[in-house]
Amino acid sequence: MKVEPYLFFNGQGEEAIAFYQQALGAEVVMQMRMDESPEPHPPGMLPPGFEHKIMHASLRIGETTLMLSDGNSATKANFQGFSLSVGAADAAQAQRFYNALANGGQIRMPLGKTFFSPCFGVVADRFGVSWMVIVPQ
Repeated sequence: MKVEPYLFFNGQGEEAIAFYQQALGAEVVMQMRMDESPEPHPPGMLPPGFEHKIMHASLRIGETTLMLSDGNSATKANFQGFSLSVGAADAAQAQRFYNALANGGQIRMPLGKTFFSPCFGVVADRFGVSWMVIVPQ
């Protein structure tokens, strides 16, 4: 059994995909737009202008699958109550991940040594997704 994150970006899915490709080397495994669905969406289900938005995408980041969609809402996405944790091989890689994710985002805990890791920090990316960057002990 696996538990995999599925994030809804409410209209910013394409931007998120490009951002995670650049920041974390994400690989797009699968992507389908709303207008590519084999079944039509019920009338009124999608906000105006969502016809070409991301219905579903799967990204491979290291050994993890991150799934995402634009969903069916144009309201600002609200990513609260969780963080995604990304493990780095060493402090240099952690710094690269941290800096890339922080670009346009918000630093919540500066990257540094802790009692449980030689290098750990928390950042919210430009979409508001919280990331914990860690070098395992």
